[in-house]
Amino acid sequence: MIRVFLLLAGLALLPMPAQAQQDIDCKNPQTQMAMNICADRDYQTADEDLNTVWAELREARQGRPSWQPILDAQRLWIPFRDAHCESEAAPYEGGSIQPLIRSSCLAAVTQQRTAQLRDLLIQP
Repeated sequence: MIRVFLLLAGLALLPMPAQAQQDIDCKNPQTQMAMNICADRDYQTADEDLNTVWAELREARQGRPSWQPILDAQRLWIPFRDAHCESEAAPYEGGSIQPLIRSSCLAAVTQQRTAQLRDLLIQP
């Protein structure tokens, strides 16, 4: 009986299956795990948008004198973003909300950077 209990307890600790993650309604998440997953999805979407704008900017500016400072700034921005969001999430270390705080920060900072890169696209 103890073995069965330990087996069931161990199974409860396994990560949520991919199908269950896909079924989460991010318009109204009901659990901390769902909120964490939805915040990560928001970050992934923001990162995809940034990569799209970055590709457009690279195509428009590469080979021009203005490209190298943009590239340098982006290379510095990535570790800044990561360190900044780690610092925001650090007070929640070990808590179930930490992934939400980190992913929400990553999404917000990435969206801000995407807007900055879009502004560079319209500059001469």
